[in-house]
Amino acid sequence: MFTGIVQGIAKVVAITEKPNFKTHRIKMPIEMCENLITGASVAHNGVCLTVTDIDGDEVSFDLMQETLRITNLGALKVGDFVNIERAMKIGDEIGGHLLSGHVFCTAEVSQIISSENNYQLWLTLPEQEMMKYILTKGFIAVDGISLTIGEVKQQAFCVNLIPETLNRTLIGTREIGDKVNIEIDTQTQAVVDTVERYLQQKN
Repeated sequence: MFTGIVQGIAKVVAITEKPNFKTHRIKMPIEMCENLITGASVAHNGVCLTVTDIDGDEVSFDLMQETLRITNLGALKVGDFVNIERAMKIGDEIGGHLLSGHVFCTAEVSQIISSENNYQLWLTLPEQEMMKYILTKGFIAVDGISLTIGEVKQQAFCVNLIPETLNRTLIGTREIGDKVNIEIDTQTQAVVDTVERYLQQKN
């Protein structure tokens, strides 16, 4: 589990490709490598990945076909960066909201509204059906960042970003047309799906 509070960014230093499979090696901030072991979980742009090899501050992770298909990690190249967060421990402060690291889909950056001390990002989801989980003032994770949903329109929604989030993460580097990973709030999903099933059974 993760909290959605990104702890750092890491550079992709090597990619090994096989059919429907990739291994990414990233250079992690040295302070994030303390007590890191193979088998541990680290979120990359909000995607829960398992450590497969450690060589100093360079750490490897395997990406299977489903991860490459659903998330934006498959489009990464050597030299690109990712938001990273290590798995939370019992007793850690949950500064954002609970995340599983299981990305639901990607959304496309459709509009950026920037002014002094304010930054608003509009994201368009690939299917209208997904919008039932997007509620004003609800939780959403974008590239692993815990955020609050602002305005909601048809197949799009916005998030408002403070300078600290822009400075600590990669979200301020996203451009129109870029894809970002989306994890919906599991509690919202559970409530919506339960109500839907109940109403279907009742009818």
